[in-house]
Amino acid sequence: MHADSKQEKQDKHDTQPMPMTRRKPLLDLFPSITPYSSGFLSVDDTHNLYWEQSGNPDGVPVVLLHGGPGAGATPIHRRFFDPDFYRIIIFDQRGAGRSHPIGCLDNNTTEHLIADIETLRKHLKVNKWHIFGGSWGSTLALSYAAKHTKHCYSLILRGIFLCEQEEIDWFLYGMQTIFPEAWEQFSSYIPEEEQNDLLSAYYTRLTSNDEDTRIQAAVRWSLYEGACSSLMPNYETITTDEQKQHALALARIEAHFFKNEVFSKEKSLLKQIEHLRSVPTTIIQGRYDVICPIKTANMLHQLWPEADYVVVPDAGHSALDAPLRSRLIEAMEAAKTITV
Repeated sequence: MHADSKQEKQDKHDTQPMPMTRRKPLLDLFPSITPYSSGFLSVDDTHNLYWEQSGNPDGVPVVLLHGGPGAGATPIHRRFFDPDFYRIIIFDQRGAGRSHPIGCLDNNTTEHLIADIETLRKHLKVNKWHIFGGSWGSTLALSYAAKHTKHCYSLILRGIFLCEQEEIDWFLYGMQTIFPEAWEQFSSYIPEEEQNDLLSAYYTRLTSNDEDTRIQAAVRWSLYEGACSSLMPNYETITTDEQKQHALALARIEAHFFKNEVFSKEKSLLKQIEHLRSVPTTIIQGRYDVICPIKTANMLHQLWPEADYVVVPDAGHSALDAPLRSRLIEAMEAAKTITV
């Protein structure tokens, strides 16, 4: 075949319209709802946990485990679930959100939080429920389900975090690779001679007896995390007293857990998978999640191939990134078929 004939065929091929790939429309959050019941649950002499129920009182129970640790739940969290089908249970973990005392570190460990979930289940007379958790919520969901498998219909996990040292080092130092401006604001608050141990430096200030010192450190920590959470940088402001108290609870509890509650390799949640294989599970991970990089979710998937694994190609860490939000809602719609 002559070279020019080849070129003619190639030119003709190149001008053919490419087949269109139809993308499903993204699912939006369900409409706003208000709880039909709420209260406080005393779990020891110090901590009282806020809880609420919304949706269908006779529906299938689902419990949301918020992130952080220390972030607290918000009204928007109710809206990931079909309120006609699900009995939506949301609570604030020790020291977080509306639980009190706010920001309290006493008796605040992973084991305490696991026990609190089970205490809440019994208090609300739930036999089995779906567990929905992202980021630190995925850590807690895996930890709870490994101990209380028989009470779990399914796990819906986002932004996998195993609370291991490599992940915490990434949060403190590695994220500057992607968000150098946010990290500069975060690290520059600490004197240069202390920057080789940012966690200890922040922990000292977040637990200071001086309120201004605590608040200033908390605001820097929270703004850093917030800026790195979405696919598109989200440079928030923290100005009101309520925002500052929320930031303080988040930063104090995160620093506390990162310093004192790290999972060793010997106690890694990856070693708990044999206890979890019987629980239907969906792992949903944003490709560009900078807070909890996809490496961890991929490791979990490799060891747990029975779990559904969804990589969202155009999402970061935040559950409110539209593509990630949509896949989470899809997972909860699919979970309606799980009845045993």
